[in-house]
Amino acid sequence: MERRKFLRNVLPAAMVPTLINGYSVKALMPSPLLEAMMNLSSETDRVLVIIQLNGGNDGLNMVIPRDNYSLYQGARSNIAIPEARILRLNGNDKTGLHPAMTGLQALYNDGKLSIVQAVGYPTPNFSHFRATDIWMTASDSNQSLTSGWAGRYLNESFPTFPVGYPNPNMPDPPAIQIGSVTSLTLQGVGANMGMSITNPSSFYNLVNSIQDPVPNTRAGKELTHVRNVARQTSQYATGIKAAADKVPQQGIYPTGNTLADQLKIVARLVKGGLKTRVYMVGMGGFDTHSVQVNTADTSTGSHANLLKNLSDAVKAFMDDLKGLGVQDRVMGMTFSEFGRRIRSNSSVGTDHGAAAPLFVFGSNVEPGIVGSNPTIPTGSTVNDNIPHQYDFRSVYASLLQNWFCADNTMLQSVMLRNFQQLPVVKGSACSKVNPNILDGERLIMNYPNPFTDRTSITFRTEGGHTLVQVMDTLGRVVAVLTDREYATGSYTMTFDSGRLPPGVYYARLQNGMISQVKAMLKVR
Repeated sequence: MERRKFLRNVLPAAMVPTLINGYSVKALMPSPLLEAMMNLSSETDRVLVIIQLNGGNDGLNMVIPRDNYSLYQGARSNIAIPEARILRLNGNDKTGLHPAMTGLQALYNDGKLSIVQAVGYPTPNFSHFRATDIWMTASDSNQSLTSGWAGRYLNESFPTFPVGYPNPNMPDPPAIQIGSVTSLTLQGVGANMGMSITNPSSFYNLVNSIQDPVPNTRAGKELTHVRNVARQTSQYATGIKAAADKVPQQGIYPTGNTLADQLKIVARLVKGGLKTRVYMVGMGGFDTHSVQVNTADTSTGSHANLLKNLSDAVKAFMDDLKGLGVQDRVMGMTFSEFGRRIRSNSSVGTDHGAAAPLFVFGSNVEPGIVGSNPTIPTGSTVNDNIPHQYDFRSVYASLLQNWFCADNTMLQSVMLRNFQQLPVVKGSACSKVNPNILDGERLIMNYPNPFTDRTSITFRTEGGHTLVQVMDTLGRVVAVLTDREYATGSYTMTFDSGRLPPGVYYARLQNGMISQVKAMLKVR
C-alpha cells in the first residue's frame, strides 16, 4: 500500500490516534482566539489520583469491624481475619485494617487517610461491567450515561477541548490514565478528556527515546512512519517527556508491584510541573469467588497479597510526594465496582455484593473514619449485603467542591443533581463542610423490632434536607418514607411493610453529611 493511501485510510483527519508506544494523543493546532477562551477555565494546581480496584473488593476483610467481631467471624468463619491479627488504628477501638495493610495503617495514624464506610448506591447492580459503568459515570442504577464524572468536570474546566489544545495556558492533557485504555471515567460530553499510557514500559520508552522494534516488512515500515508522524505532531508527548526529565531521582518503591510502578510515574509527572489534574491508575484481581485466603492462615492468601500491594504502593507514593515536596498538591481515592456479600461461600471466597469502604488519602484529608461499621445481622444468609451508608457520588461531589473548589453551578452540571457533602478534605479555602459528625449517637430507630406488618421509625434531624429510606438485603430501596426539608428535631412515621416477605430490612437516614443505618427484622 502506498504511504499516502495508508495514512488516508488509517488516520482520521486532524488527529493522530495511538502512537508513541501506547499513547492516545490528539494533535490539534492552537489558535489565538481559542487560547483567549481558555483563560475562562478554572485555575487550580491540585491533583486527584483515582485508583480502581477491578473485580469487586471484599471491603469487610479490608476494613474490619472490631466492635462486633463475633458477628463478623460467625458470618465468614472460613475466611475471617483472626482478631489478634487485625491492625489497630490510633484513637479508634471499633475498627481495624487487614494485617497486610501496614502502609495504610501508618498513613492513618499519621493523619493522612480517611476511611469512608459502606459506600454504594440504591439498588446496586452486581454485573462487573454495568457496575463499573455506574461508578465511572456517576449514574443511577437504572440510567445509562455516555460521559464520565471526571470527564464532565474537566469539560466544564476546559469547555472547548480538544479544539485549541494544547495551548500556553493548558499545555498538558487534562487527564492521564496509566495501565489501560482511557476509561469512561475520563470521557467528557463531547470528547475524551484524557490520554492513555498503556503500561509503565511505554512511559519509560518515551522519556528515554526508546522505540519498540518493528518487523522488517512493509507493514513494519508503515508502522515506523506512523510513529514518526505521531512523535512530530504530539505536543503532549513532548511536554510529558520534558516534565519527566526534570525529575531524575525519586523515592523507593516496592518491586514487582504494578500499582507502585504506575504511581511512581504519577509522582514524577506531578513534580515535573505537568498541569494535568486527574490521573487514573488501577490494579485487578479482586473478583475473589474462591480461595480468597489460605485456610491454614486466613490473614494470608490472594486477597491479602492484593491488599498488601495496594497499601505498600500508596505508602511509597505518599513518601515520594513528600520527598519531592509536592505532597500538598495531591489527593487520592480508591474505588471498586462493588463489595462482596456479608457471608462467605463454601469455596473459601465471597460473592458479588453491595457497599464497601473506600479510602481517601493525602496530606490534606480530614483524617479518621466517616460513618460507622456496617450492620451484620445475626444468622446472616448468603443473600445478605452490606447496606450503603453513603452514596459514592457524595464522595465525588465532596472532592470536586472541597478539593477542586467547584462551585454549585459546576457541581450541578457535573453530578447532575445535589449529593450530600462528606468531611474528607481539610484545610481547603473552599471547604464548607463541618467535620463534626455525630459519632455513637443513635439517630434512627424503630419499634417494635422485630415487627410483623408495621413499625414506627423515629429519626432525629439537625435540620435541612432529610431522607429516610427502607432497603432490603440486596440494597434495593423498597420505600422512601420522607425526602424533604425539616426543622431541627425528632420525628416519627410508620413503615407499613405490606406484602414484603419476612426478613431483614434496613432503615437509612441521610441528613446533610450525616448518614446512619438501622437493621429491622420482619417476622410472620
